[in-house]
Amino acid sequence: MGVTSVREAATALGHQIESAFPGQQALDLLGFSIGGVIARSWIQQMGGHRRTRRFISLGSPQQGTFTAQPWSGRLFRGLADVKCGSPLLQELNGNLDTLQAVECHSFYSALDLAVLPGWRAVLPIGPCSMLPVATHPQLLRDPAALRPLARELLRP
Repeated sequence: MGVTSVREAATALGHQIESAFPGQQALDLLGFSIGGVIARSWIQQMGGHRRTRRFISLGSPQQGTFTAQPWSGRLFRGLADVKCGSPLLQELNGNLDTLQAVECHSFYSALDLAVLPGWRAVLPIGPCSMLPVATHPQLLRDPAALRPLARELLRP
């Protein structure tokens, strides 16, 4: 995890989306953990904003995470991309024009140790909701997290 750069993974995501959903069908996209930064990179840097109606970021280090700081960028390019103040995150946060065309919502855990501190898992635009769970994996498993996430996903 974290070996492939976020840009490379975003390119692969774009290919997978085109393969599964050819044409211009509008999409709702959910990204968990580093997958949320990958999805955001596709949206903002690779034209994904033209296809994305709604983007839900779940426990994603959109503002970087201190847990990535010690890892070498030569070995873990993806982790280097989510370090606090990384060039990628500076670029994404420096121009929000394409992201503003998408309805965004961030979900995070204040106690998350993967995205530390937890509030760094919030997009710079759109509403955010703190989920009452203690760990990163619980964001995908705990009913206290799944109920509000499902409400958002099912909202028209």
